[in-house]
Amino acid sequence: MKKLGFLIESQQLTKELIFFLFEQADSLRVRERHSLNGKVLATLFYEPSTRTRLSFESAMLKMGGSVISTENAKEFSSAVKGESIEDTTRIVCGYADGMVIRHYEEGASKRASTVATKPVINAGDGRGQHPTQALLDAYTIYREIGRIENITVAMVGDLSNGRTIRSLSYLLGKFNGIKLIFVSPENLKVGQDIKDYLTRHHVEWKEETTLENVLPVADIIYMTRIQKERMTIEDYEKAKGKYIINSKNLALVRNEARVLHPLPHVEEIDIPIEIEKSDPRIAYFRQAENGLYARMALLEYLMK
Repeated sequence: MKKLGFLIESQQLTKELIFFLFEQADSLRVRERHSLNGKVLATLFYEPSTRTRLSFESAMLKMGGSVISTENAKEFSSAVKGESIEDTTRIVCGYADGMVIRHYEEGASKRASTVATKPVINAGDGRGQHPTQALLDAYTIYREIGRIENITVAMVGDLSNGRTIRSLSYLLGKFNGIKLIFVSPENLKVGQDIKDYLTRHHVEWKEETTLENVLPVADIIYMTRIQKERMTIEDYEKAKGKYIINSKNLALVRNEARVLHPLPHVEEIDIPIEIEKSDPRIAYFRQAENGLYARMALLEYLMK
């Protein structure tokens, strides 16, 4: 298995590496190991984050390492003075043994990786990708239904701006028997690049406009929020509230199917807390927890 030096996009993850990281994540769930003792991870977040930043930092600490961090690098770093991401990367590589970057510009992490002397992980770059989210999503699917191949996945919501669905679509394209159903408002359809990629990899896909049509047939319902911050007010008004999972239509979801969401969820999930806690079909909080172990495994693989 060829060793990666950085992770910028889902296409870099081979099936062999994906299952290796799943195995490592499972073992770390049972017993932590301080294999990164003495290592330092830098987390540079130019956009807001809760789950991604804290799970990476927690993962590093649990592996015995240390963290240096800026949670608002757009305002509280030398970016304010005009420093390029390339120069920031050169500096940080002198302080840390690895970097996790979230940036508002698509391609920023790739630019950083071209000058980095230490591993770089893309934690989301604008409308681009979020490959560790795809990794933990796939890990969740594998744990919840016992397989990744031969499944139907409905991706719902803002499919134009959502980097999580882009990354997951690219990752799922590596597996056999995948069927993707894209459910979105007309103005927020999935990008042509994803459709072309899936077609080249012989992945069956189609577009749908009615959520209730796909709920009974999907193994995974992957909900996403409408990303108000990445669109005009007019586009947001056209899309908001169009697709919602609630107590009524949840009844259409099969018992063995699962509802996922990269979080945070807002109006697109309208399920009482007591159902979220008790219904096994609701998997998005387990999904978020899985991110800790998937990222522990990835950090160990890249930095050990």
